[in-house]
Amino acid sequence: MISITVTALVFGVIFLAELPDKTALAGLVLGTRYRASYVFAGVAAAFLLHVVLAVAAGSVLTLLPQRIVHALTGVLFLGGAAMLLLSKGEDEEEIKKPADQSFWKVAGTGFMLILVAEFGDLTQIMTANLAARYDDPISVGLGAVLGLWAVAGLGIVGGKALMKKVPLRLITQIAALLMLALGVWSLYEAVAG
Repeated sequence: MISITVTALVFGVIFLAELPDKTALAGLVLGTRYRASYVFAGVAAAFLLHVVLAVAAGSVLTLLPQRIVHALTGVLFLGGAAMLLLSKGEDEEEIKKPADQSFWKVAGTGFMLILVAEFGDLTQIMTANLAARYDDPISVGLGAVLGLWAVAGLGIVGGKALMKKVPLRLITQIAALLMLALGVWSLYEAVAG
């Protein structure tokens, strides 16, 4: 039986923990470039997989060496920042045409980005801890998935709304700088321990 209390508690914790994280940033960037529903489908599927792994593993994920997780995350962020900064300036009208991108290509991009970037992330570890603490995998999993999906949806919708007011190139440059900062910070954490 699903516990509404546990589900709501987990939703709140995961939502607040993920809100300032890279997921909102990734969703925002992808949401400016591709059809929002396609992006959300891929991102949502990746988050579902992450939550299933976290709940299944329970507290085992907390035993992963944090230095390795931070180093891998740092390298991925730096790679993402480089890709954004080195990409050709695309015509905004061309980017706005969602029909130019297939569902599988866009959803696959969102899925892989989240799958790699979020592995071993704070919210995944928190989900594992909450699953171990409450011994209610369905309620914990549901709360975590809904919290992550809510943050992703806000990022994707925010990206579409932001693009109407701010040039895409500026959004991309800011996102790249944020990813660069996150990459440097993650590598610092890996070295400093």
